[in-house]
Amino acid sequence: MIKLSGVIITFNEERNIEKCLQSLINVVDEIVVVDSFSNDNTKAICLKYNVKFVEQKFLGYIEQKNFALTQASNDYIVSLDGDEALSETLQKSILELKNNWTLNGYYSNRFNNFCGQWIKHSDWYPNKKLRVFDRRKAEWKGINPHDNVVMHNANEKIGYLKGDILHWTYQTYSEFNLKTEHFSSISAKAYLDLGEKSSILKILFNPTWAFFKAYFLRLGFLDGLNGFVICVQTANITFLKYTKLRELEKQKR
Repeated sequence: MIKLSGVIITFNEERNIEKCLQSLINVVDEIVVVDSFSNDNTKAICLKYNVKFVEQKFLGYIEQKNFALTQASNDYIVSLDGDEALSETLQKSILELKNNWTLNGYYSNRFNNFCGQWIKHSDWYPNKKLRVFDRRKAEWKGINPHDNVVMHNANEKIGYLKGDILHWTYQTYSEFNLKTEHFSSISAKAYLDLGEKSSILKILFNPTWAFFKAYFLRLGFLDGLNGFVICVQTANITFLKYTKLRELEKQKR
């Protein structure tokens, strides 16, 4: 039987962290929490459980998660954010996997809760995530703040687990607006560093396509008002990203 480490990064997650920990405690052999010096009750809640609690200044989403991997005692990882938890079905799937680990990584779907509603469409489900993996064979990559686990071998066969990662996203529209503003700024800076260019075409076309794809092709309209709000913000964050990138390009020149 392999040994698993549950790895979590946190910052001010008092609202959700207990659900996360409780979903892991009977599944993994160790829980590691890397916290960016939360100023709420996150630390106190974590210390009620038998976790390894590490405080680390935030390095960036990708960098922080790769740092967290180095803090685990085991090579086999279950990685969650502080606002995520394993469904009961996914817990059972991972427990069965401990006795029959045959691949180097496993996908599962993420099920997002927005303003109290579980979102079944709107480009948010099925939200496939690679979160169970051998850290010797994979690492976190992507463009901040959109991180994802990538296998070192691009041809690696990856399995699929039954059950969902339950994700409590924004619980108010105001919170969603603030995060959209914040994440678009991070994305614009990351794009600038990568040499990505903005243009009038991208500012006009990309947000329009993002809304059309999420609302119509991915059936966002079936999620009602919240589906519409999500799809509008999907377009909005794309619009803000490219307008902010254009602004950063002008400042650089």
